[in-house]
Amino acid sequence: MSRIGKQPIAVPSGVTANAQNGVFTVKGPKGELTVPYNPALNISNENGQLLVTRPSDRQEHRALHGLTRTLVANAVKGVSDGYTINLELRGVGYRARLAGRNLELTIGYSHPVVIEPPAGVTFTVPEPTRIDVSGIDKQLVGQVAANVRKVRKPDAYHGKGVRFVGEQIALKAGKAGATGGKGKK
Repeated sequence: MSRIGKQPIAVPSGVTANAQNGVFTVKGPKGELTVPYNPALNISNENGQLLVTRPSDRQEHRALHGLTRTLVANAVKGVSDGYTINLELRGVGYRARLAGRNLELTIGYSHPVVIEPPAGVTFTVPEPTRIDVSGIDKQLVGQVAANVRKVRKPDAYHGKGVRFVGEQIALKAGKAGATGGKGKK
């Protein structure tokens, strides 16, 4: 049996969960999320814990068991705590600021880059070189953070650009010299 799929999901106080007809709905203090799942699987609420069970050991059911459990657990955590991904800007003159809800980046282009957040995602800029992307949907928060990073990926030679906090960039070695490292004769 799937080791991830058989783990129970604790439901915090203030969170209500309902699963029927292939749609799992969860409401909490931060909002409401719905997660579609295969109706062959069963999601039951027992003693404040959610259990995901599968009808058989067929490959199809085994593959969906752990996935469904993880998606349900992410939805429960999202409506109770939320998700935040931290990004940092590295480079001379690179900075970010908020313009209303939109994120405005000055990152080495001839113009500032404006990124509009989708519904359910918010940007905060605690420092000019730090961006926090937060929301209740883990997948959406991760995708928006990846899109912000994609505007100016870290340079392979200097490390300048937008990166996740704590991300290590393997820098390439530059040229050895103008003569190709052999020197003049």
